[in-house]
Amino acid sequence: MTQPLVVFDNVVKHFGSFVAVEPMNLEIYKGEFVAIMGSSGCGKTTTLRMLAGLDKPSSGEIRLNGQRINDLYSWQRDTPLVWQNLALFPFLNVVENVEFGLRMRGMAKAARRKKALQWLERLDLGEFATRDISMLSGGQRQRVALARSLVTEPSILLLDEPLSALDARLSVRMQAVLTGLQKDLGITFVYVTHSQSEAFAMADRVVIMSRGRVEQIGSPKHIFLEPHNSFVAEFVGGKNIFAGVVLGFVDTGLLQIDSPYGRFRARLPEGRTVALGEKVTVCIGAENINLTTQPTADSRLSGTVVGEEFNGSMVNVYLETRDGLELQVQRPSTDYHALELKAGQTVHAGWADARALILRGN
Repeated sequence: MTQPLVVFDNVVKHFGSFVAVEPMNLEIYKGEFVAIMGSSGCGKTTTLRMLAGLDKPSSGEIRLNGQRINDLYSWQRDTPLVWQNLALFPFLNVVENVEFGLRMRGMAKAARRKKALQWLERLDLGEFATRDISMLSGGQRQRVALARSLVTEPSILLLDEPLSALDARLSVRMQAVLTGLQKDLGITFVYVTHSQSEAFAMADRVVIMSRGRVEQIGSPKHIFLEPHNSFVAEFVGGKNIFAGVVLGFVDTGLLQIDSPYGRFRARLPEGRTVALGEKVTVCIGAENINLTTQPTADSRLSGTVVGEEFNGSMVNVYLETRDGLELQVQRPSTDYHALELKAGQTVHAGWADARALILRGN
């Protein structure tokens, strides 16, 4: 089996009495693009800083290529970091910024200049080599910061919310640049972000954190379709989450559930066990719910339209049941407009049994 490039082995970090990162166990493999995602204060940046050597773990061990690196200074590790504010040197021009790391390593002037220029060409910045940093656009400065980090050809690159200062259109373009570079070079990327769209668009695996704790690790698709608990389901959004009670076992992987929304079947995720009468948390993705103006065999409940949110190709519809419960439904705009729904209108919602998921935790 392939050995991991990075290992967090029961790593804990606290600042005084405040626990920033609870015991973390995480393996990152060569060539992976791993995104660490969570809201402000969840511990994602502290995790990245520990890997970069800017913060020291309070306990546990971090290994890089099998070597314990807890006590190594940042400059003793091959873990360059692209900062959120880029941290480019304003007193150096573009090519001088890129070759800075090579100069610190003692590379001869001619050799480092040649290599720096090669990286600028690779990132379509060759014509800006002698330009002042202040004369570049946000996207150009971003690519200079990438070139400065990659010119030393590290085995791993750390990125701390590098796209947060860019506008939406430029951010999408830079996502393509980053993923293209990562795949071409085969370098491991560890990317910290609060943006789900960035993480899900680029990463092979996503680590979701909350209050210093890892809530779930998996591919973007797996996390979206099978969140482990209510926090993850709410964090990725577009989920209807409610309590239920197990009434019985229907067939392989399906259970009969009693809930505030009525009785229906729900899927039990692999490895999860339940008992009759057990209280469980059920999740139904808004995108998995169908709407009709007349009841059908698949209808589970009815409700009135209390709001809608138009998002271009999709529409989020909000329903309220007779008992005052709310349900979010996401439908393609064409399907929704074909129904010609109006606020206050009664509609019927339905979903396939397997689309109702019993969560692993609450």
